[in-house]
Amino acid sequence: MSRTVYLNGSFVPFEEARIPIMDRGFLFADGIYEVSAVLDGRLVDNEAHLARLDRSLGEIGIRNPHTIAEWIGLETELAERNGLDEGVVYMQVTRGVAERDFAFPPADTPPSVVMFTQKKAIVSSPLAETGARVITVEDLRWKRRDIKSVALLAQVLAKQAAAAAGVAEAWMVEDGAVTEGSSSTAFIVTKDRRIVTRPLSTALLPGITRAAVLRLASEADLAIEERLFSVEEAHDAAEAFYTSASAFVMPVVSLDGRTLGDGHPGPLTRRLRALYIEMARAG
Repeated sequence: MSRTVYLNGSFVPFEEARIPIMDRGFLFADGIYEVSAVLDGRLVDNEAHLARLDRSLGEIGIRNPHTIAEWIGLETELAERNGLDEGVVYMQVTRGVAERDFAFPPADTPPSVVMFTQKKAIVSSPLAETGARVITVEDLRWKRRDIKSVALLAQVLAKQAAAAAGVAEAWMVEDGAVTEGSSSTAFIVTKDRRIVTRPLSTALLPGITRAAVLRLASEADLAIEERLFSVEEAHDAAEAFYTSASAFVMPVVSLDGRTLGDGHPGPLTRRLRALYIEMARAG
């Protein structure tokens, strides 16, 4: 059965979906995207993702084409049409189609909207059992990383560096401190069992899964520190993990070839992953 996608008001077969060459997302990466997880056929923490989508659109001056209720309706129908029980729904909004010009097109130019689903084993991911290996790379991105822009070349290069090294993820580094992963939020656990992650700023994306994990950790009376941490501190961590909509809580067992802890997913990381899955399934 062909996968169904959503394109500018219509559900169409994947093979028939077409984007005009003058779409500003194609020409300038002038757009915003968002990803929500689906587990047991239900969207996970979805309204927070839609709120971030709205914020990112506002930060670059693109009109949000749908209300939250409309977005949820489209996501739900798309997941149902594709029989998606576990995986992700991808949403993208660009500034629309107009003759190529760096300046914004006329204000009445309608935004372009694209949505598709991807099936993915999230809960039963083999990587969650073995733990992920990670490398560090230089952070080459622009200064407004809090905006979930489709301009992802630096992240693509980081992810390709990880692939070339035979590892799962790359953590980006600026001025000696870890900012975040190429598609995730980075966490370490110190030897005295403190969970450390970088505080929110324009230097990193405000991760929705990050926020949920910090809330769950706080509710479980776990020690949390939101501060910068260096690559050297990460190399010496007792545990590490990263979070994202498509990975939930992913244990990290080595960084730059250095084994963390005993080389297996740590107990605190496993606990947080279990808490997050429980939350996701509770709806």
